[in-house]
Amino acid sequence: AGGAGLSLASYLQMTHAGTLNTAAKAKSAIFINLNGGPSHMDTFDYKPQLQKDDNKQLPFDKPRVQFAPTGELLASPWKFRRYGESGIAVSELFPHVAQCVDDLCIINSMHGTNPAHGGASLKLHTGSDTFVRPSMGSWVNYGLGTENANLPGFITICPTLAHGGTKNWSSAFLPAAYSGTPLGNASQSSEQARVKYIHNARLSREAQRLQLDLTQSFNSSFLETTGPDAALEARIKSFELAFRMQSDMPSALDLSAETQATQEMYGLNNPVTADFGRQCLMARRFAERGVRFVQITHSNTEVQWDQHGNLRKGHEQNAAEVDLPIAGLLRDLKSRGLLEDTLVVWGGEFGRTPTCQGKGHDGRDHNPEGFTMWLAGGGVKPGIQYGATDDYGYYATENKVHIHDLHATMLHLLGLDHLQLTYRHAGRDFRLTDVAGHVVQGIIA
Repeated sequence: AGGAGLSLASYLQMTHAGTLNTAAKAKSAIFINLNGGPSHMDTFDYKPQLQKDDNKQLPFDKPRVQFAPTGELLASPWKFRRYGESGIAVSELFPHVAQCVDDLCIINSMHGTNPAHGGASLKLHTGSDTFVRPSMGSWVNYGLGTENANLPGFITICPTLAHGGTKNWSSAFLPAAYSGTPLGNASQSSEQARVKYIHNARLSREAQRLQLDLTQSFNSSFLETTGPDAALEARIKSFELAFRMQSDMPSALDLSAETQATQEMYGLNNPVTADFGRQCLMARRFAERGVRFVQITHSNTEVQWDQHGNLRKGHEQNAAEVDLPIAGLLRDLKSRGLLEDTLVVWGGEFGRTPTCQGKGHDGRDHNPEGFTMWLAGGGVKPGIQYGATDDYGYYATENKVHIHDLHATMLHLLGLDHLQLTYRHAGRDFRLTDVAGHVVQGIIA
């Protein structure tokens, strides 16, 4: 089910756990995962040269593409405007997020290596596309635990079951107690997102406590006989957490407790935005209750952000569903004084090509060579663009930021040293950043 989390004292006693960094700037993180690969040159990476050279050949070599030979350059069908004191250009796809641009730290120089959804998603979530590793939320849960003993330290809301599936929130070889706790999945409405099997309608709370105490005594006796058993120990913790969640989880999920103005800020009054708006509002409620890592996913199984064709229709539909809720989340966190210690991260597994694809030459292929992610709050510099891609958006060229660098920086902002946060497995020490990664000092306030 989920992770019980550790107290600070327990954490410091762990032989292989990382050491806390006294310069921690964020208490929790919210990861907004746009599954499928949003197009950076159509959202937050304005390319005037691409507009000028529409329908021309790319003037340099292209990397390997995923599905088909790419065609001519394809200008963005959307206009860009400059917003705020920072004057950052944002596509008309995101008019509401654009109003928050002075709070964003936009990294235009992200890059990876894997052009396939599954591998790239695993890389984004776990730091590896070739070996099953713990997800970043599990590493944070392992390193920091939860501030609320009645809720998991890592929650993923409506996650996709494709492109890595459960491995994207799994604890892998970390103790199972640090795995993400899923609420629903991408195939169902967020209104139905619940944690399964934490209620027993047949027994009173007192009777459940007695039943659980008896079960736990059997489990503890078994452990005394067999010795350490990570799976059983995790199950014991999960039983306890599930019992405690009976009181706090329903309260956290009760969005009717929010004012009408707050619900409208997230778009809950609009059928287009309501589904993702609920995810964003849940994320804020979990973060303010001490959950360390919350992941929300926009993953319409029919459309996603994977427009190999019909770019205009697909991206417009997707952006319409997420723009207002994301802006609502940023504004709400800021108005409550939560943004300064909550790290918000936005992005997908890769970007798209500036060249066209599809029968109608109206789509874009996968592109891990250069793409955009942005961060807000949690100790990052607001109102900046960091790094750059080339004039067309194909390759990251300036102040390149690898996925490992992003992970190292996220951990640093949460007060964890990515070099020290390790776990011994199969004869070696593993970490989220593997044997690479550096903290991107240029984006830290």
